[in-house]
Amino acid sequence: MRILVLSDIHANLIALETVLRNAGEFDRIWCLGDVVGYGPEPNACIETLRRYDLVCIAGNHDWAVLDKLELEDFNADARRAVLWTREQLNVQNLDWLHALPDSFRTEDFTLVHGSPRAPLWEYVLTSGIARINFEYLDTSLCLIGHTHIPIIYRYDNDTQNVTAEPLPEEIPVPLQGERMMINPGSVGQPRDGDPRAAFALLDLDTLTLTHYRIEYNVPATQLKMGQANLPLRLITRLSYGW
Repeated sequence: MRILVLSDIHANLIALETVLRNAGEFDRIWCLGDVVGYGPEPNACIETLRRYDLVCIAGNHDWAVLDKLELEDFNADARRAVLWTREQLNVQNLDWLHALPDSFRTEDFTLVHGSPRAPLWEYVLTSGIARINFEYLDTSLCLIGHTHIPIIYRYDNDTQNVTAEPLPEEIPVPLQGERMMINPGSVGQPRDGDPRAAFALLDLDTLTLTHYRIEYNVPATQLKMGQANLPLRLITRLSYGW
């Protein structure tokens, strides 16, 4: 089975559709949250995902739109985008967001948006934070989002140390026999200095994960954001991947 792993789409339909067109064959999608927020097409992104065999968990922006998180914890641009998104979403898609779990688990994998310790909100940005979170993990492998940065954290069972390394592009990463926390990066708002949409393909038969980047029509998304009167900073950052 091949699983398309997506995270942090952030209502960027053009990026999402570009990924779906170029991902090749897959059997299921695992989405690690933040389907909405920041971007201009929240309804269309939800409806596109719902056409697939899908496992999707909630992200902090998804919950913020539902008023499940305090908006004071968001910066001014993010708050403005959340409030705009609330006005756009139809009842069916709001109900779909309400039904999303905050985590998902298989025998080998845990899926969370933020971290095993705090699934909705904690950013795993350092090896130290990752090491603490391995203590909360009862599967060998964990897929996370939230930071918008493709990365692997590896746990050494002998030393109990954690090392971090960039997720390599188009090189299959073997997953057997290790404890790992992997972030596939962001589809709709990368923050690693690379504006291309990020995603991964997980092959459960070979137990490997391969990371990909794909160019999409950034100016077209930016035009839609401008037409929606979304914050200029959110529009500009898509050109630079920050």
